[in-house]
Amino acid sequence: MTEVATEARTEEDRSGGRRRHVHFAHVRFADLDPLNHVNNVRMLTYLEDARIAFLKWDAPEEGGHSIGGLVVARHEVDYLQPLLLRREPVRVETWVTEVRNASFRLAYEIVDDARVYVRAETVLVGYDLATQGVRRLDAAERTYLRGYLDTGTPA
Repeated sequence: MTEVATEARTEEDRSGGRRRHVHFAHVRFADLDPLNHVNNVRMLTYLEDARIAFLKWDAPEEGGHSIGGLVVARHEVDYLQPLLLRREPVRVETWVTEVRNASFRLAYEIVDDARVYVRAETVLVGYDLATQGVRRLDAAERTYLRGYLDTGTPA
């Protein structure tokens, strides 16, 4: 399992002050491929860990809310720089680029202060386990997601 820590706070991104969820991932020796780069599949694990941390909003175990059932419909990943073994964690910054009735799109960057290693997007679809079918996102879910919405247009 990848060592991770999540900050409850959000950061303003470098492109204009929009809200992003910030998750820290520690690179482990086991994450490396034979060329001593973080393996491309392990990068998806970093994104998954950040996505899970982002979607567990408002401490449901303490009576808060969380996002209901979801399935991943699509991933798109651009590997921009090799990520090497290092002591300091990388940031996995997550934000929302689209909210629809039954789906939403997340964008991510795996970064440090000097580089962007990965840019990625995931489409998630609301899913009802009982009916084994698509479900609509409820109002609380859409409100939470819109709090991180960045459509790429100036604020």
